[in-house]
Amino acid sequence: MSAILLVEDDENLRLTLADNLEEQGYAVTQAATVKAGWEALEAARFEVVVLDLMLPDGDGYALCRRLRGAGHGCRVLMLTARSLEEDLVRGFEAGADDYLAKPYRLRELLARVAALVRRKPTLETGHRLGRFRIDEDARTVTGPDGAVELTRKEFDLLVCLLRGGEKVLSRDEILDAVWGADVVVDTHTVDNFVSSLKKKLKDDSFELKTVRGVGFRLVRQ
Repeated sequence: MSAILLVEDDENLRLTLADNLEEQGYAVTQAATVKAGWEALEAARFEVVVLDLMLPDGDGYALCRRLRGAGHGCRVLMLTARSLEEDLVRGFEAGADDYLAKPYRLRELLARVAALVRRKPTLETGHRLGRFRIDEDARTVTGPDGAVELTRKEFDLLVCLLRGGEKVLSRDEILDAVWGADVVVDTHTVDNFVSSLKKKLKDDSFELKTVRGVGFRLVRQ
């Protein structure tokens, strides 16, 4: 499941676009400000950032430059009412991968997001989760006291929950992502692995939350 960060201060537009992206199967994290967008980028890994340029506490150019400077490898699709050539050039110079002027056609936006998801990032980054740093490439978790020993499935489960943002993932979704759709595993196995992760990753800034009758979600406090 590909993770999308949507940074847009217009609430109605943001909610509508988030709904449409989720209908396409993406895990969407929403932010309404530059500050909230940066905090989301520091906390999780995203394949694509859909970024509005005019935000209440700054502009998307600055956020894009900052994420590129920090080594984030996500693709960036800028959304803006500005359509002058100099605005487009400024966006690409800031590190954007694509640019779409408002008002946009929804099908075109979804197609552009899908195209960006299919492109492999040129830069790699890890996840920050409270006091822990998760490096997907090295498959390591590092905390304040050093390396945290996770089994292969525990690590894959943690990454699955991270990529889900704060979306509730069902046990079946987790089983398909971590164990594979063709592997027969009891759904209670997920509960056992989540319980193990809770013991190994103790931090007041987040919670691996059980949603009764549905599944699990990662909640940042």
